[in-house]
Amino acid sequence: MSIKTMLAAALSALLAVPAFAGEQYVDPTGFAVSGYDVVAYFDLPQSEVGAPQSAPVPGKADITAEYNGAKFAFSSAENRDKFVADPEAYLPQYDGHCAYGVAKGGKVPGNPTLWRIVDGKLYLNITKNVVGFWEEDIPGNISLAEGNWTGLEPQGASGDPIPDFSSAAPAAN
Repeated sequence: MSIKTMLAAALSALLAVPAFAGEQYVDPTGFAVSGYDVVAYFDLPQSEVGAPQSAPVPGKADITAEYNGAKFAFSSAENRDKFVADPEAYLPQYDGHCAYGVAKGGKVPGNPTLWRIVDGKLYLNITKNVVGFWEEDIPGNISLAEGNWTGLEPQGASGDPIPDFSSAAPAAN
């Protein structure tokens, strides 16, 4: 068998293996993204770098969808349906873990109130101080995080709480 044939066979085998996402970060609410509506972030006005973002939209406990082993809450059935049709378009990057933490090589929780959409993707960070470090070089931090994520993704989700945070979501019906 030639080297070229062996490489082609190896590539085919790799492509045949399904890609599995790591575990979503789920806090004590029992919901991914602490019960906030991941679709709604994409309709919120985004603040300039250095300014706080607007508050995320709480999901409702009776409008949910399961994905990647986690329950997501939505503010409307329409948002839930958008998510179900294309979850990858709305999921927070790094399974809801802090984007700056991943850039630095670890999995720590993402705070759903500390968010930014970059190139159509939702990123969360853990604390306001971390947001400052993240925003010093967003493209560079995304590049570092992407490089680290391959090794981090298979690890279990962070079991740590989000510091100084309690969720107002999901909303009661």
